[in-house]
Amino acid sequence: MNITRLPARADWQQLLARPHLDVSQLNATVAAVLSDVRQRGDEAVKGYELKFDHVDLAQLAVTTEEMDEAEGLVAPRLRQAIELAHANIRLFHEKQRFQGKKVETQPGVVCWQKSVPIERVGLYIPGGTAPLFSTVLMLATPAKIAGCSEIVLCTPPGRDGKVNPAILVAARVAGVSRIFKAGGVQAIGAMAYGTESVPKVYKIFGPGNQYVMAAKQQVSLHDVAIDMPAGPSEVCVVADETARPDFVAADLLSQAEHGVDSQVLLITTSEQLLYDVQAEVSRQLEPLPRKDIALKALDNSRLVLVADEQEMMDMANAYAPEHLVVQAKNYQRLADQVVNAGSVFLGQYACESAGDYASGTNHTLPTHGYATAYSGVNLDSYCRKVTFQHLTAEGVRSIGPAVEIMAEAEQLAAHKNAMTIRLNSI
Repeated sequence: MNITRLPARADWQQLLARPHLDVSQLNATVAAVLSDVRQRGDEAVKGYELKFDHVDLAQLAVTTEEMDEAEGLVAPRLRQAIELAHANIRLFHEKQRFQGKKVETQPGVVCWQKSVPIERVGLYIPGGTAPLFSTVLMLATPAKIAGCSEIVLCTPPGRDGKVNPAILVAARVAGVSRIFKAGGVQAIGAMAYGTESVPKVYKIFGPGNQYVMAAKQQVSLHDVAIDMPAGPSEVCVVADETARPDFVAADLLSQAEHGVDSQVLLITTSEQLLYDVQAEVSRQLEPLPRKDIALKALDNSRLVLVADEQEMMDMANAYAPEHLVVQAKNYQRLADQVVNAGSVFLGQYACESAGDYASGTNHTLPTHGYATAYSGVNLDSYCRKVTFQHLTAEGVRSIGPAVEIMAEAEQLAAHKNAMTIRLNSI
């Protein structure tokens, strides 16, 4: 791993840069697939499933029989773990319910908001090297709580034409309405445009590779909303001399195994910790089944020594990580200084894996520095706020003259007149 000691603030931007990916050719490929799905619907989706996932599908929809079969294929202990995680995720997100209040801004003028669920949402769940059944819980649970009337899920099947049983069980537990066997760009296109089988949704959620992310961004320009822009997964650990090197190394590796384009960052005030963590990473890396993936991810990673706690937190905020782990004796005080992060893990026992699976917080988070402006998925992600206002005759008297003056100043005579005729009527 790359070690940097006491970098000048002027060098932070370059030091904290994410790996650059040339997506120009990728975007052209994605656009072509999306266009084909839009024009040919199910036929195109099945064709790309054969081409990319190497499976010849008779139909895209997952049947009730397949759902029932999956129940018998998931070990009872895993089923129990899924249910525990779901209960915690549900409890945490239920507490996020919006309570609108009526406000009388002037005598006779009352304004309020109502939270309205998005009627039809689409969830994308990657398959590939790691079928993310936990993401089903993270995305479907708040959608169900919000009251979305239709929750559509797309995920790539295996070469046997079947979806990973844990994904199907998690979908049933969390309340998914309909599931389709489609992965990659073709799945995003199917949900964005609608096909003979897959309904068009109003907002798409979920992680994916570079192609999926590019597809989400392209369809968001004209056709459908998306949860957030996103890139490869990442973690930043800030630690002082009290941090346990084995804990820190484990947190770094848990992120590095996500993918070769993942990035991990350690910022510390302890030079000894740098060496101890480096040794621990080497030791813990050896037995990992995804060692080769983690090794490549570590090429993009940094161990950084800074002068003091203030620099440590300033650098973390400048990086704006998806996951921020704070392993320091003053973790609560440092937490108050966090400005830019997707999700924060405080103290030596709060490993990122807890939030990834079962603590209750959502693991669908902004990456690539987007935490400066975006939140992770939460209950509001599945809702719209509709504003209302009611005016009585007294309300017209209260604000009518101001409305007339402002409309006239903007040279919008019809706007002025809409208020003037009401003023005249009373």
